[in-house]
Amino acid sequence: MSGTPVSYSPSAMRAEKRAVAGSSVAAALFITGAKMIVGVTTGSLGILSEAAHSALDLIAAALTFFSVGVSDKPADADHQYGHGKIENFSAFLETGLLLLTCAWVIYEAVLRLFFRRVEVEPSIWAFVVMLGSMAIDWWRSRALGRIASKYESQALEADALHFSTDVWSAGVVIVGLILVLVSHSYRVSWLAKADPVAALFVAGVIVSVSWRLARRTIDALLDAAPTGVRNQITDAVASVDGVLEIGRVRIRRAGNRYFADLAVGFARTVTFQRSEQLVAAVTEAVHRILPDADVTVQPLPRAQRSENIFDRIRAVATRHNLNVHDISVQDLAGRLHVEQHVELDENLTLKSAHDRVTELEADMRNEVPEIADILTHIESEPATIEPGDTLLRDANLERKLKKVAGEFPEIVDVHDVEVKKVRGRLYVSCHCTFSDDLPLARVHDIQTEFEIRLKHAAPELFRVLIHPEPSTDNRR
Repeated sequence: MSGTPVSYSPSAMRAEKRAVAGSSVAAALFITGAKMIVGVTTGSLGILSEAAHSALDLIAAALTFFSVGVSDKPADADHQYGHGKIENFSAFLETGLLLLTCAWVIYEAVLRLFFRRVEVEPSIWAFVVMLGSMAIDWWRSRALGRIASKYESQALEADALHFSTDVWSAGVVIVGLILVLVSHSYRVSWLAKADPVAALFVAGVIVSVSWRLARRTIDALLDAAPTGVRNQITDAVASVDGVLEIGRVRIRRAGNRYFADLAVGFARTVTFQRSEQLVAAVTEAVHRILPDADVTVQPLPRAQRSENIFDRIRAVATRHNLNVHDISVQDLAGRLHVEQHVELDENLTLKSAHDRVTELEADMRNEVPEIADILTHIESEPATIEPGDTLLRDANLERKLKKVAGEFPEIVDVHDVEVKKVRGRLYVSCHCTFSDDLPLARVHDIQTEFEIRLKHAAPELFRVLIHPEPSTDNRR
């Protein structure tokens, strides 16, 4: 059964499923009793086989009533995927009961055809009961099918399938009884065999239903993926921007709930936050195929063919959970020399920090064999909030700053100058306006040179922070 699930409240779902399953039990109880009485009084094997079939349907309906009450319970510590499998198990038991019915009907029909003569006396009540049974089975198969489709209940769907085939098998029994009447009226002896033949046809219907149910329930119990759904999910996920490969797609069903487990390759250079965004996009892609599925995505870091040496260096650092910046690579006589800055916890000792950097550099050489040597500048990564004084006004320092800025023709303007003292050391920050189309690498070089000249002009400065802005942002 397939279809797009709709939104519904759990309480409404449980109430509707139990109501239709309960009405099915009541109908099965009435039909079984009526068929049994008429079958015994007429001696019709066709009706008795239908009575046996209905008796097992009664047991199946009772199992369904129980299973739909349990299957909708929420997941708990012992059943972390919920209780939906009880519906699949209920349908499996129904298959076994149907096969038992089939075996008994075939055995009795063979006896009556070849070894034992039984006189069948059709009565008006036989026809009334069978016609009434057809009407009731048609009604409850429609009711069960509607709720089964609405909530994707395999147990209710199994019952609906049973009762829809019961309509046809009851019709065959009626034809058999009519032929027996004809044999009595016109003394056509071979038509008397129509009743066990009709019973064999009913057995064939049961075998067909059992086979269909067996395949569905065994697939569900063995966690077989729905036909074609895995390929649909693979295609949907492959279309997500940022997905490099799909390593695993596993789908299982418990009751009316699907569970999807995927392993998906992302670029190893993406940030943790970006990885989370990609996981959400993959989950959304799966939900387009299975709207209410519980989706688990395992990200797999993968190297891209387009990675340059800087990406590969950062990827190694990320694997060590370290942040590198200011990476510089020089090609000296065909040998690559790397310089980089690494931030480490300020509470580490020099020995511990140096050991971590040594391990990092060794891993980088293994990962990027083109590198001849690496020089790493170790920086302390702040872990505490520093207490500072209020903002200061220093006209002399501001004049020096603007004088130095005037030495760079690319700097259009200097504004928002701030001076502060933190732990007795002087900090200065400012905003510098540059031309919009100035390359970022040139902006960085100017900022570095500006900082060097400013510290030379004002040696009391401990740190200089320059924020670059495009000229369009400062038009009045």
